[in-house]
Amino acid sequence: MSDRTELLRQQMKLVGISSFQLLSDRTGLSRRAIDTLRKGNASTLKYADLANLAQILQLEFTELIAKFINPLDSSDNGKTKISKISDLHEEYQRLQQKLENQQQELRSQFERETIQHLESLLLQLPSAIYAAQNNPHMLAKNILPLLKPLDVLLQKWGITAIGSVGEEINYDPQKHQLVESSDAIEIGNPAIIRYVGYAKGNILLYRARVSNKI
Repeated sequence: MSDRTELLRQQMKLVGISSFQLLSDRTGLSRRAIDTLRKGNASTLKYADLANLAQILQLEFTELIAKFINPLDSSDNGKTKISKISDLHEEYQRLQQKLENQQQELRSQFERETIQHLESLLLQLPSAIYAAQNNPHMLAKNILPLLKPLDVLLQKWGITAIGSVGEEINYDPQKHQLVESSDAIEIGNPAIIRYVGYAKGNILLYRARVSNKI
């Protein structure tokens, strides 16, 4: 039996697709392509369309092929098309796995490099904080050298600070944000930076938070 209409309807029902038009909208396939699928001629569709269909219908690719390709099609041409589709799918899976492995390796490399840059900070800061908590006479400036690796890392990433704490600047809402909503500062008027902002090249990451000059 070459007609796969009922089989397709059953699978659509399982994934909450109530009509062939909705299936067309979800997959981007034309109604003509869906009719081709209903006739069991999936081997004539493009690989990308079949892969998308499999995803939308929540089927394994090979399962989709098995369900919607007419097993009675024993012609050499039909077998060749099915073979090509299977080869494409295997190549796609291989490339996808390779890409996932590369992404994982890049993520791991990034984490390793970041930890290396922050090694002294990670190892020494907790001890410095403990010492400060137990010695009220310890000067905060003694901890400042520990923050140097963070500055180096931000510089390596091309991230620059917008102003410095306590700096007097001319208020620019494109780069500055008021600490208190009740503050009213005209553009260009003096303001004091309370929290620095950050930018990466021309991309603003965080605006510096400012308040009225007192």
